Amino acid sequence: MSVRVYVPATSSLLAALLGDGRLSGPLRAHAVTDALRAGWPEGDEESWEYAALMAAAADSAGMRGSGDLPRRYVVAADVPSVAPVAGEEDPTLVDVAADVVWKNVAAAHVDTSDDADEDDDLAWYATQEIQHLV
Repeated sequence: MSVRVYVPATSSLLAALLGDGRLSGPLRAHAVTDALRAGWPEGDEESWEYAALMAAAADSAGMRGSGDLPRRYVVAADVPSVAPVAGEEDPTLVDVAADVVWKNVAAAHVDTSDDADEDDDLAWYATQEIQHLV
């Protein structure tokens, strides 16, 4: 069984994923965790997934370097397992030991404009569209 993770990224990190076919682990990501479910018992799977996605988007905004496009990027992928990060305020935060390989990437979620607000939703892009995002 695999776990869906939301990996915060930048335009240059997304380009590296496309070029190398992987993001090398270990890396930090976001996912639906037992802690998230316990802390938000009235939530449902869709709400929890959205919370993990938007937490990754917030991290993405803080990762941008001078050569990156000013958008939030999140890579949704399936990995064999995750380890929740203890002692953090964010219950979606996980460590991923394995590489995130291209064949396990499900989609990318990206701002549609350079001036997007941090509360704006991200657009969904299928894997065949990701090459056009960088």
